Amino acid sequence: MAAVIVALLLFFFCARSPSLSTVVSRDHDPPAARRLPDIIIIGVRKGGTRALLEMLNLHSDVVAARSEVHFFDWDSHYLRGVDWYVSQMPLARPGQLTVEKTPAYFTSARVPERIRRMNPDTRLLLIVREPTERLLSDYTQVFHNRLEKHKQQQMLETLLMHDGELNLDYKALNRSLYHLHLRRWLDVFPRSHIHLVDGDALIRNPLPEMKKVEEFLHLEPQINASNFYFNQTKGFFCLRDRRRERCLHGSKGRQHPRIAPEILRKLYDFFHEPNQEFFQLVGRTFDWN
Repeated sequence: MAAVIVALLLFFFCARSPSLSTVVSRDHDPPAARRLPDIIIIGVRKGGTRALLEMLNLHSDVVAARSEVHFFDWDSHYLRGVDWYVSQMPLARPGQLTVEKTPAYFTSARVPERIRRMNPDTRLLLIVREPTERLLSDYTQVFHNRLEKHKQQQMLETLLMHDGELNLDYKALNRSLYHLHLRRWLDVFPRSHIHLVDGDALIRNPLPEMKKVEEFLHLEPQINASNFYFNQTKGFFCLRDRRRERCLHGSKGRQHPRIAPEILRKLYDFFHEPNQEFFQLVGRTFDWN
């Protein structure tokens, strides 16, 4: 009688439960885990880093940290150690690449060596825009941030000019001197570890730039034309993923301030020589003024 009862219980259990092989299979699936990033978008500020991150995250083999971590450039974060840094990363399945972006890394002198010590094989993405446009976007962001915090505004001409000449101490101007900052990275990483994205081209037509990124990262080609659609209202491309459509934050695509033509010409003239040095450094040219 006891044997019959045991047999009935086993039948009932098996009928209502997953098969033993299914349970074992699930138990042996490698779990998702947080780990050090394989890819870091190092900059440049207002070059299109958020757009690049969101577009790269369209790929099923990429998972992205949602916020800027500032691990390598903020000592208060760096002193928390690698375990804290890993805790800021997303969960990734085996085979997926983890990416984080903090555009302030590009211009911070201490960052390249800190990243190399963490992992010398880290793949780096640098996105650049025409230097004057990038400067104006930089100023526009600071302007709106101060506006939201009810802080006193500073006019661009006041920040940019000093005694009739360009103020070389203005941080937004310095950030557009790409050759100065890139040299520090090339002292630490080989050129082959740094992929350059044309931020202006990414705005106009994102797909060709993203195909180059996929190739650099040795990702299976997956991002395609159906992932992008042009939003006439916003004036830039938005993203489509698994029938879900989304655009970048409303802070993107803000109108730049008007600037006197003579100051604009000063900027174009000033950046001409630094741009040539940058072109020589990276072995390619960009369609900049």
